[in-house]
Amino acid sequence: MKIASPEVWPRIKRWLTPIVVPLLLLAGWDAGVRMSGTQLIPLPKDIGLMLYDFAFGGVYDDTFSETLLLHLWKSMMRVYGGFLAAALVGIPLGLLIGRIKLIRNLLDPTLQLLRPVPVTAWLPLSMIFFGIGPNAAIFLVFLGAFYPIVFNTIFGVKAVDNRLFEAASMLGCAGSSMFRQVVLPAAMPSILNGLRLGHGFAWILIVVGEMTGVPEGLGAVIMDGRMLSRTDLVIAGMVVIGITGYVTDRVLVAINNRLLKWSPQHHV
Repeated sequence: MKIASPEVWPRIKRWLTPIVVPLLLLAGWDAGVRMSGTQLIPLPKDIGLMLYDFAFGGVYDDTFSETLLLHLWKSMMRVYGGFLAAALVGIPLGLLIGRIKLIRNLLDPTLQLLRPVPVTAWLPLSMIFFGIGPNAAIFLVFLGAFYPIVFNTIFGVKAVDNRLFEAASMLGCAGSSMFRQVVLPAAMPSILNGLRLGHGFAWILIVVGEMTGVPEGLGAVIMDGRMLSRTDLVIAGMVVIGITGYVTDRVLVAINNRLLKWSPQHHV
């Protein structure tokens, strides 16, 4: 029998290692539910059936059957709409606050004052500002993603070694060129870290955002499942959010590694 070459084993290990803990959790979940005899928590196989019906129908044939793509698309539009807005505002603002003392003195105290306020506390105001609908959800996602992005950007700019500025000045670099050629590349690791954190918060807050009365979206599905005492539906929605967030986080990791290929210590 042919034995796999030594080069294959590291690849197998790299693919298998991340699934060990999820498999153990599933096994523990299944064993715990069976031993307790509870009817409130479904077995993993029941969640699998719910996910199949959610995606393709043919099992329960109810309101939620074969609606996964619709709810996923609506949530992704809100998540990435708010996330993109947070990045477009947070990164330039963080660069300015981190580099220009006057702007830092003007804006940093206000940001520090607003940052501890839980995003969920903005829920009633968001419904007043934007009404009942998707705009309120996008606003909450924006708030949740904004603070990690802007503060990580500020940290990255302030951490730039002053000797880099001195060297660039000696070479005739000044003004906007200093931002493009010195500040932005040096702060890029912190900026990308802020984007990953903001992306995570965006998916966390979509459930809260879709409590504002929107009829479609994964958060709306979870809330409907809670109201209907459909624990399998609630967990299925959580699983879809987790998988989608993980896949898109891997995209951000790939971008991170691509942009920071000059700096191996910042590879993820």
